[in-house]
Amino acid sequence: MATTMNDNQIQLEEFELTERDQRNNVWRLAIAQALAGANSVVVYATGAIVGSMLAPTPLLATLPISIFVVGMAACILPAGAIARRHGRRAAFLSGTVAGVLVGLLSMVAMIIGSFWLFCLGTFFGGAYAAVVLSFRFAAADGVAPKRRARALSLVMGGGVAAGIVGTQLVTFTMELWPTYLYAATFLVQALVAAISAVVLMGVRLPKPSAAEISGGRPLAIIIRQPIFIVSATCGAVSYMLMNFLMTAAPLAMHMNGHSHANSNLGLQWHVIAMYAPSFFTGKLIARFGTARITALGLLLIGISTAVGLGGVDVPHFWWMLILLGIGWNFGFLGASAWLLECHTFAEKTQVQSLNDFIIFGLMAVGSFSSGGILGAYGWSSVLWISFAPLMLAIFALLFSQLFGPLFRSCATSLRKE
Repeated sequence: MATTMNDNQIQLEEFELTERDQRNNVWRLAIAQALAGANSVVVYATGAIVGSMLAPTPLLATLPISIFVVGMAACILPAGAIARRHGRRAAFLSGTVAGVLVGLLSMVAMIIGSFWLFCLGTFFGGAYAAVVLSFRFAAADGVAPKRRARALSLVMGGGVAAGIVGTQLVTFTMELWPTYLYAATFLVQALVAAISAVVLMGVRLPKPSAAEISGGRPLAIIIRQPIFIVSATCGAVSYMLMNFLMTAAPLAMHMNGHSHANSNLGLQWHVIAMYAPSFFTGKLIARFGTARITALGLLLIGISTAVGLGGVDVPHFWWMLILLGIGWNFGFLGASAWLLECHTFAEKTQVQSLNDFIIFGLMAVGSFSSGGILGAYGWSSVLWISFAPLMLAIFALLFSQLFGPLFRSCATSLRKE
């Protein structure tokens, strides 16, 4: 018999962690989020630039970042399978191994001048990032339902440090080995990933139950829930547009004559803006609801795009990136909190993995297309195109709210199947 929502609540009580373990997990996951986020920042800060240095043609300059996103999409389902069978910590440690590999392979690629080896390195970077994003859901494991959104957002708050550590890591190490630009940066990146593994060893989470290993209801039933469709759509669009614009922005700044230092600083404030609101996003979700906070995030992404269309001076890029980061935080965390309402405890890893697979799959499309659109049609075209998926997400969200009673009744009936 399928697990119902009442059964889910019982299971949550059975596996609820002590206050001490909950605090321990939040702190360790937040620190690991900061360390792992720094690795992603390094890839985004250097990917397009290293790509332009090593690529056989300028059209492939952003391919390493696109490969990074492909790595996220390709590895999220295997990571979810590891978590379901062996526990989340096993998946976390597998991710840190990939994090060490991205640094070492990228360092060697810079030494021998291999574009394709660098792409392989960024693929492993994507695998690491895929695992890291599951930290937000792990923070909610063993936590009472009313506190899950806050635990989720506090862990994401660790990304604030990532924005500072990652960009400064690039700035202070990029020329430590003058013969091979960025080689020392990637070596330090590998070390940071190894440190995060040590931090994650102390995370204490419930062991997978027999019900969780079995997976609960078939995914075909779960994904037909309106609540899943809307949460996945809003989460995917928020993340895709953030990646779509952030991938192209550093190269667009370079094309408009702005320095690498200005590009790095803009990226630093973008990442800080992505994660700093996390310290209170959970409270906002609890007070105003997931739909309103998600809608606010989508609106801010639209405003950021409009700011970018206002000009190509440094302030335009910086403010666009800052507003984009805040919009992503509200949109993505709101959608993530919403997702927690559409599955049972036993179904969590497979549903969360599928959700992130959808997100990363769409991100890959956006990432692959952004460099080509930027090179062929310019920065303004990148910005205008972003309005299409944004309108789709807003429409889905409005539809869910206008037809709220039907929306909720459908979700309830499907959970009883």
